[in-house]
Amino acid sequence: MHNLRRKKTATVQILALIFLLTATAFASDDISPRALADLAKDPASPKFKEVLVAALHDAEIKKGTAWLGEGPEFVWAVEAASQPTLLVDGKPGPAMRQIPNSNLWFAFGQVVPLGKLHQFHYLIGGQKSGGLTDLPAFTADSYAHPGVPQGKLSEKRVFTSKIYDGMICDYWIYVPAQYDPKTPAALMVWQDGKSYIDRNSPVTRILDVMDNLIAQKKIPVMIGVFISPGDIEGSPDTETHRFVKAYSEKTKRTMRDSMRSTEYDTVSDRYARFLRDEILAEVESQYNIRKDATSRAITGLSSGGICSFNVAWQQPDQFSRVISWIGSYAAIQWHPGVVDGGNVYPNKVRLEDKRNIRVWLQDGTEDLENIYGSWPLQNIQLVNSLKMREYDFHFSFAHGSHSPAHGSAEFPEEMTWLWRDYDPAKTEQVYEMNPVEKAKPYFRVTSLNRTGD
Repeated sequence: MHNLRRKKTATVQILALIFLLTATAFASDDISPRALADLAKDPASPKFKEVLVAALHDAEIKKGTAWLGEGPEFVWAVEAASQPTLLVDGKPGPAMRQIPNSNLWFAFGQVVPLGKLHQFHYLIGGQKSGGLTDLPAFTADSYAHPGVPQGKLSEKRVFTSKIYDGMICDYWIYVPAQYDPKTPAALMVWQDGKSYIDRNSPVTRILDVMDNLIAQKKIPVMIGVFISPGDIEGSPDTETHRFVKAYSEKTKRTMRDSMRSTEYDTVSDRYARFLRDEILAEVESQYNIRKDATSRAITGLSSGGICSFNVAWQQPDQFSRVISWIGSYAAIQWHPGVVDGGNVYPNKVRLEDKRNIRVWLQDGTEDLENIYGSWPLQNIQLVNSLKMREYDFHFSFAHGSHSPAHGSAEFPEEMTWLWRDYDPAKTEQVYEMNPVEKAKPYFRVTSLNRTGD
């Protein structure tokens, strides 16, 4: 019974991330902190309270997790019987103000530095209350720039796979304004694609970053392919359906989520072949895309992070640049003696032939800890393995949880690092570890959040 509760907890944590990616729980699409600040000049106005609650959401306000940010400008709101004290990154924040004749408190202030992850909580009656560990502060490159042309996103496309027999998946194609069919473009592939295509998302701001960095020539002109996990429920008489159904019954997951894990968490070349031979073959029939691995990147988060690393590992001739957010290098799909899961990668990197890949990994101290493994410790192990074999890598580690906030906040920096020294005149590039990194020690856990044990 105890193990069943642990399995359910692990499943709930992962499903909660999927909800986070597909919902806009933190902010409204059509209001900004500055617009709210203008309304706050008359805090007794019913209009201000109405707009504040609509923008920050009543449920989040009651939980003490409500915020809205744009660049350095932020607004917070919380319900409390007495004046709360707001702390941002452990330091006193702006003073909370009360909406007259209510228990609703609000504050406006700035959060810096930009391009980083922050956190906040309240003290109410001397007790810690509410707050979030994942507060992203975006740089200007995460917002649309005046005069920068925006790329176009296709309508949803539906593909039926043969490699995953009978699986149907959705995908979208982003085409930058600078794309010229006469000149082959670079390529970047996203797992959990639907989660990144909303320009108004308060947490994942991807398309504006790509527009801005292409315009600044910090990254090449590139086609983006955003692929969502597949659906196998309509093909009950297939081997894939039988495997996924058995897995879903064992793990208490839905069939759709089990298909996502089957694709993303399995260490094999199946998903890599699905990309190369099916999805990208279809995309390449319509767009002029470079074939060399040095011009191709792949990325994702959680299970999508390990999936992206796995694709480059299995087919370094197809993809050589990887971004992994909160990667699930854990035993989600590990079946001893049958199939490997992401937990094997720290050892595979140390023991197998070195691949010519460049990798940015991001994780946080509050990431998942469940029956499948320890996300923070597995990411640290993988990074140390990459360091041991002198890979070209970067590790971004902070206080965050299993959330896209940290990776998204630093996405302009990630992309600039990933594509630095890219030369479109070349079809090959050998990645080497930075000498500065060579001189640094391995990553070590130097303190615990428990003392006196």
